[in-house]
Amino acid sequence: MAERGFIALTFDPSYNGYSGGEPRHISSPDLFVEDFSAAVDYLGTRSFIDRNKIGVIGICGSGGFGISAVQVDRRIKAVATISMYDISRVASNGWKDSFTEENRNNILDSIAEQRYEDFEAAQPTLAQRGAPIGFDENTDPIGREFGEFYSTPRGYHPNSITQFTVTSSMSFMNLPLLTHIKSISPRPLLLIIGEHAHSRYFSEDAFELAAEPKELYVVPNAGHVDLYDKTDLIPFDKLEAFFTENFR
Repeated sequence: MAERGFIALTFDPSYNGYSGGEPRHISSPDLFVEDFSAAVDYLGTRSFIDRNKIGVIGICGSGGFGISAVQVDRRIKAVATISMYDISRVASNGWKDSFTEENRNNILDSIAEQRYEDFEAAQPTLAQRGAPIGFDENTDPIGREFGEFYSTPRGYHPNSITQFTVTSSMSFMNLPLLTHIKSISPRPLLLIIGEHAHSRYFSEDAFELAAEPKELYVVPNAGHVDLYDKTDLIPFDKLEAFFTENFR
């Protein structure tokens, strides 16, 4: 986007990557949404920024956090997501809303016990990697797709271990992200998904819930992770046109 004339700021979520904060690898709907508003604070106080032309691009889980931020931060004038994941929905309801009330309560009971253990330990316990190492054809297809990116030279970085504290899930199970998605209107919303993305139901459902103006853009022959780094599939022309039109 910078090469196309936009001023672009990227950041790691709080407590992760190059961002500060202890303990490491916390995952929080409140903090991760706040990160977007903090970024707007910074951009909007730069002399070279037009405060009326600040937008958001959120990828995967940050797509859900970005939408949530735009719901309440009206300084953000346009939002686009790519391969959006609604982390709160999947944590609370399971994959494709498959949890029963018993499933949910069992998970919450397990997290509650983990909180006792973490309180008495030197460091909180981390959940299993979301992107497995040593995957093969027998690995769960979604895990394998993430592993092919995060666990290989294609996307590996020591600061991106795809693990968060076990107890982080509790807040996600309590705080939905997209409750006020209609309030984004009349600011525009663009949801970009791959044709074959395992995650496309998140964007499709968000599109149905959102008010106009909104657009669901499907990239042919693309999966979920393809839109992380495959520059021949990422629809840069669409993103450029979207923000150029809505920043006039």
